[in-house]
Parts: sequence; structure tokens; C-alpha cells
Amino acid sequence: MATASEKTYSTGRRKTAIARVWLTHGDGKIVINERPDDDYFKRPTARMVIRQPLEEVALLGQYDVHATVRGGGTSSQAGAIRHGITRCLMKIDGDLRPKLKAVGYVTRDPRKKERKKYGQRAARARFQFSKR
Repeated sequence: MATASEKTYSTGRRKTAIARVWLTHGDGKIVINERPDDDYFKRPTARMVIRQPLEEVALLGQYDVHATVRGGGTSSQAGAIRHGITRCLMKIDGDLRPKLKAVGYVTRDPRKKERKKYGQRAARARFQFSKR
């Protein structure tokens, strides 16, 4: 269990996005890449996603979140930050793990984009076949 004055660090991942997340005791400020969360994420769903683990364990106004995130799109970046916050919370208090695992925040989402294959238009879509 971490003490009140120290920072807790963890890494979160989703698709090709990687987030480095630091949690400190504070009043609930969320800063992503040196910008406030409402400035960084324009979509309210992305802002909701990063708050989910803190809301689940009723610690939303008690921790400040500082995150740097690279790669992926906005949706996968939000998922990576959520994963990092979840891992930080488990480092702070291991008793939170069952509650976070039950809602599915602990498991890293393994889904990635499937690669395009040669001789095809996309990963699975083929070029149109013409008999004549």
C-alpha cells in the first residue's frame, strides 16, 4: 500500500496507444500530455472512459492524474489511460482489484487491427472476382 505523499506510476496499453500514468493525492485534476483532460479529449465519451476506474471505487475527487500518452487514436488513448489508472489504483490498494476486475478494467484489451494480406484489398476483403 502506497503512502499519501508519494506518486504511484503505472503503464496502460490499448491497441497501439501507450499511456504512462502517475497518481497522486489531490483534488481530482486530470492532466494529459500537459493539457487538461477536457482540452485534450473533445469527446465526452473519452473523458468518461478515463474517469471510470476512479468512479467505480468512489475515489474520483481524491486523486490527481498526470498522464502522457502516445500512439493510437483518441479512443485507444482513453482506453490506455483507463488501464494505467486501474493499475495505479491496484498498486495503492490491492483490495480494489476484485471490484475493478469485475467490471473489466484490469484486463488489457488484446484486440488490434489485423494486418493487410498481399493479393487482397484489406485484411479479409478480397478484390472482386471476375470470371470473364
